[in-house]
Amino acid sequence: MLRFKTTTYFDAMRSRPDRAMILDEWIVMAIAHPIHQEIQSDGRIRRWARIAEADDRYLRVVLLADGETVHNAFFDRRFREPSP
Repeated sequence: MLRFKTTTYFDAMRSRPDRAMILDEWIVMAIAHPIHQEIQSDGRIRRWARIAEADDRYLRVVLLADGETVHNAFFDRRFREPSP
């Protein structure tokens, strides 16, 4: 089983039905190989990855400023892949 550091908020949100199906391996993939990244004004890091196994939806993973601790993960319906 893949493990990564998480916040209490992430642990609570993970029990929601719409988020329980997000696999740890998808979160790790988004962290390690994002297709896009943004830094929020509070220092948190947003990373996106396209998940083929989830009908090519985009997974957004929000990390704390340490770049390691997962604060949130969800499928982002509004994300559009940036043009090259």
